[in-house]
Amino acid sequence: QVQLQESGPGMVNPSQTLLLTCTVSGASITTSPYYWSWFRQPPGKGLEWMGVISGSGSAWYSPSLKNRLTISMDTSKNKVTLQLLSVTPEDTAVYYCAASKTLILGATTMDSYDYWGQGTQVTVSS
Repeated sequence: QVQLQESGPGMVNPSQTLLLTCTVSGASITTSPYYWSWFRQPPGKGLEWMGVISGSGSAWYSPSLKNRLTISMDTSKNKVTLQLLSVTPEDTAVYYCAASKTLILGATTMDSYDYWGQGTQVTVSS
Protein backbone atom coordinates (compact mmCIF):
# COMPACT_ATOMS: atom_id res chain seq x y z
CA GLN A 1 0.00 0.00 0.00
CA VAL A 2 1.41 3.33 -1.08
CA GLN A 3 0.92 6.21 1.33
CA LEU A 4 1.60 9.88 0.70
CA GLN A 5 1.86 12.61 3.32
CA GLU A 6 2.21 16.29 2.49
CA SER A 7 3.94 18.68 4.83
CA GLY A 8 4.78 22.34 4.76
CA PRO A 9 5.01 25.60 6.70
CA GLY A 10 1.28 26.30 6.96
CA MET A 11 1.73 30.03 6.47
CA VAL A 12 4.01 31.95 4.11
CA ASN A 13 4.55 35.66 3.63
CA PRO A 14 3.88 37.17 0.22
CA SER A 15 6.85 37.21 -2.14
CA GLN A 16 8.53 34.35 -0.31
CA THR A 17 9.21 30.85 -1.61
CA LEU A 18 6.90 28.01 -0.67
CA LEU A 19 8.50 24.63 -0.03
CA LEU A 20 6.34 21.53 0.40
CA THR A 21 7.27 17.90 0.69
CA CYS A 22 5.37 14.74 -0.09
CA THR A 23 6.74 11.82 1.92
CA VAL A 24 6.10 8.52 0.19
CA SER A 25 5.96 5.18 1.96
CA GLY A 26 5.28 1.76 0.50
CA ALA A 27 7.05 2.48 -2.78
CA SER A 28 10.31 3.91 -4.03
CA ILE A 29 9.82 7.22 -5.79
CA THR A 30 12.56 6.29 -8.25
CA THR A 31 12.07 2.59 -8.97
CA SER A 32 8.34 2.07 -8.59
CA PRO A 33 6.14 2.51 -11.70
CA TYR A 34 4.55 5.73 -10.49
CA TYR A 35 4.43 9.33 -11.51
CA TRP A 36 4.18 11.87 -8.69
CA SER A 37 1.85 14.83 -9.14
CA TRP A 38 1.05 17.98 -7.22
CA PHE A 39 -2.34 19.68 -7.04
CA ARG A 40 -3.92 22.50 -5.13
CA GLN A 41 -7.42 23.61 -4.29
CA PRO A 42 -7.97 27.27 -3.39
CA PRO A 43 -10.86 28.06 -1.07
CA GLY A 44 -14.16 27.82 -2.90
CA LYS A 45 -12.54 26.64 -6.14
CA GLY A 46 -11.86 23.40 -7.92
CA LEU A 47 -8.79 21.22 -7.95
CA GLU A 48 -5.88 22.58 -9.99
CA TRP A 49 -3.17 20.36 -11.45
CA MET A 50 0.27 21.90 -10.91
CA GLY A 51 2.79 19.43 -12.27
CA VAL A 52 4.20 15.91 -12.25
CA ILE A 53 7.58 14.22 -11.96
CA SER A 54 8.65 10.76 -13.08
CA GLY A 55 10.89 8.37 -11.19
CA SER A 56 13.72 9.31 -13.51
CA GLY A 57 13.33 12.98 -12.62
CA SER A 58 11.61 14.30 -15.71
CA ALA A 59 9.03 16.94 -14.83
CA TRP A 60 6.08 18.56 -16.56
CA TYR A 61 4.37 21.73 -15.35
CA SER A 62 1.14 23.59 -15.76
CA PRO A 63 1.75 26.42 -18.26
CA SER A 64 0.31 28.91 -15.80
CA LEU A 65 2.84 27.95 -13.12
CA LYS A 66 5.93 26.83 -15.00
CA ASN A 67 7.78 30.10 -14.45
CA ARG A 68 7.49 29.78 -10.66
CA LEU A 69 7.27 26.05 -10.02
CA THR A 70 9.88 23.35 -9.55
CA ILE A 71 9.12 19.74 -8.65
CA SER A 72 12.04 17.60 -7.60
CA MET A 73 12.92 14.50 -5.64
CA ASP A 74 14.89 13.85 -2.46
CA THR A 75 15.81 10.28 -3.21
CA SER A 76 17.63 9.74 0.09
CA LYS A 77 14.42 10.44 1.99
CA ASN A 78 11.94 9.14 -0.60
CA LYS A 79 10.24 12.51 -0.83
CA VAL A 80 8.89 14.60 -3.67
CA THR A 81 9.33 18.33 -3.19
CA LEU A 82 7.51 21.36 -4.54
CA GLN A 83 9.04 24.81 -4.72
CA LEU A 84 6.84 27.76 -5.68
CA LEU A 85 8.50 31.14 -6.02
CA SER A 86 7.14 34.59 -5.27
CA VAL A 87 3.89 33.49 -3.68
CA THR A 88 0.88 35.78 -3.44
CA PRO A 89 -2.40 35.42 -1.53
CA GLU A 90 -3.79 33.76 -4.67
CA ASP A 91 -1.53 30.80 -3.89
CA THR A 92 -3.49 30.14 -0.70
CA ALA A 93 -4.86 26.62 -1.04
CA VAL A 94 -4.82 23.07 0.20
CA TYR A 95 -1.95 21.34 -1.58
CA TYR A 96 -2.05 17.64 -2.45
CA CYS A 97 0.30 15.08 -3.90
CA ALA A 98 -0.85 12.02 -5.79
CA ALA A 99 0.57 8.95 -7.51
CA SER A 100 -0.43 7.45 -10.83
CA LYS A 101 0.88 4.54 -12.87
CA THR A 102 0.48 6.46 -16.08
CA LEU A 103 1.69 9.91 -17.06
CA ILE A 104 -1.29 12.23 -16.73
CA LEU A 105 -0.92 15.86 -17.71
CA GLY A 106 -3.56 18.19 -16.40
CA ALA A 107 -6.23 15.73 -15.32
CA THR A 108 -8.00 16.62 -12.11
CA THR A 109 -10.33 13.65 -11.85
CA MET A 110 -9.38 12.04 -8.58
CA ASP A 111 -10.16 8.54 -9.83
CA SER A 112 -7.47 8.95 -12.48
CA TYR A 113 -4.83 8.67 -9.75
CA ASP A 114 -4.01 5.63 -7.70
CA TYR A 115 -3.09 7.26 -4.40
CA TRP A 116 -3.59 10.64 -2.75
CA GLY A 117 -2.23 12.38 0.26
CA GLN A 118 -4.54 14.06 2.75
CA GLY A 119 -3.41 17.55 1.79
CA THR A 120 -1.74 20.39 3.61
CA GLN A 121 -3.12 23.90 4.05
CA VAL A 122 -0.98 26.78 2.88
CA THR A 123 -1.98 30.35 3.63
CA VAL A 124 -0.14 33.25 2.05
CA SER A 125 -0.56 36.31 4.20
CA SER A 126 1.46 39.04 5.79
